[in-house]
Amino acid sequence: MHHGQASGRPPTSTAKHPLLVVVVLGFSSLCAALMQSLVIPIQPDLPELLHTSASNASWVVTATLLGGAVAMPVAGRLADIYGKKPVMVVSAVLLLAGSLLCAVSDLLALVLIGRVLQGMAMGYIPVAISLVREVTPPRMTNSALAAVSATLGVGGALGLPLAAWIVEAFDWHALFWVSSVLAGVVIIATATMVPRGAEAHPARVDLVGAVGLTIGLVALLVGVTKGNDWGWGAAPTLALIVGGVVVLLAWGRHQLGHREPLVDLRTTARLPVLFTNLAALMIGFGMMAQSIVVPQLLQSPVETGFGLGQTIMQTGLWMAPAGLMMLVFSPISSAMLTRLGGRVTLAIGASVIAAGYLLAVFMTDAPWKLMLATCLSSAGVGIGYAAMPSLILDNVPRAEASSGVGVNALMRSMGTTVAGAVMAIVLTSQTTGLGGALIPTHDAFRLCFVLGAGAALVAVVLTLLIPRRGVAGASATEPVAVPEPVRA
Repeated sequence: MHHGQASGRPPTSTAKHPLLVVVVLGFSSLCAALMQSLVIPIQPDLPELLHTSASNASWVVTATLLGGAVAMPVAGRLADIYGKKPVMVVSAVLLLAGSLLCAVSDLLALVLIGRVLQGMAMGYIPVAISLVREVTPPRMTNSALAAVSATLGVGGALGLPLAAWIVEAFDWHALFWVSSVLAGVVIIATATMVPRGAEAHPARVDLVGAVGLTIGLVALLVGVTKGNDWGWGAAPTLALIVGGVVVLLAWGRHQLGHREPLVDLRTTARLPVLFTNLAALMIGFGMMAQSIVVPQLLQSPVETGFGLGQTIMQTGLWMAPAGLMMLVFSPISSAMLTRLGGRVTLAIGASVIAAGYLLAVFMTDAPWKLMLATCLSSAGVGIGYAAMPSLILDNVPRAEASSGVGVNALMRSMGTTVAGAVMAIVLTSQTTGLGGALIPTHDAFRLCFVLGAGAALVAVVLTLLIPRRGVAGASATEPVAVPEPVRA
């Protein structure tokens, strides 16, 4: 019995203008993803701007990460229960509220609250991805999935040059006024142009599960992101990491015993879903490694003998083509999904990421060479990001589509967090002195590229472990046939 078609309608019946809907979903997801890198150009100035210490100011970046990590799986589950459109509109309202709060604030506490709200808007993205199959005809679905999925990477990459330009031309608050305008456009576009989608699947919200997941994730992610500053052996770091793991284990036990869990761990434990999520962790690591390492290498002083002496604006412009590469590869990813299926496409994407990093090891002597290497890696990220939602949607019940994509997005986010911590360890453990400042050595940057390649190769292995039958046979021939639910 096709439970997946609970509404009794084919998934193509909900949108009169599918291309317009996909454009709205893609643009809105891009705006939510922009928030990740929005404050990076002003990060060195934040202590002075917010009248606080550098350690406290670093929370302005971390806050958005935490908000997004919690929101993605929770928003996904809420969308499965109450319908996708209401959750997307609420996510966009959170983006507006957070942007306005930051735009009018000079106080650290208020800016942090605003940044958490901006991060929570990331919940829009997995819901939008899961809606794509319901609003597009079969011939469009893989292209649309690839394009909307790519916005996760594109938003982060384009945020850097855009934010650098805004900060150079205007006051730093202008960053948040611009994001407020974008949020307003997202609210109006989503409310007026996006169809409701398939009917909701009424269930009770697992509040205990939501609170447990929030506490566990926040503790673990804070411990990992602050470990390098506080010391990995320091009591607060260990307490947060160990405490977070213990809470998440208890949360997992609660989920397994709950009739209507926030995340169906039995579905998540099925091999196609499990290996896709583990590969997402590694690809998230691979994506973030270059986002952290390449800008630092580009901006290192020429006096080091290997630094390239670029300004923030120049760095943003050298990095921008890599972000656009993810969008350019959307139609290629789409064709690969249709012909090869999600499993092979994901393996190819991870292999391309690894190739880009290995190339970067030998191309650190000129900005244009680094740009080529990052473009290659980003092409792989674009292919991988397109394949993962397709694999997830093929292997979870229709009633858990948004939740499944949300957990996959969370795993990518966890990968980027771990990458941030690992790169920080490497770059601060091998340094050279220059004018009283400590700067990472050339070998430290190269080691980071090797680690990025290693993570991507692990993703290749994990992807090849996905059972062939786990990729719904339809994905290669009829990309959008509504999948049979996989019963837990």
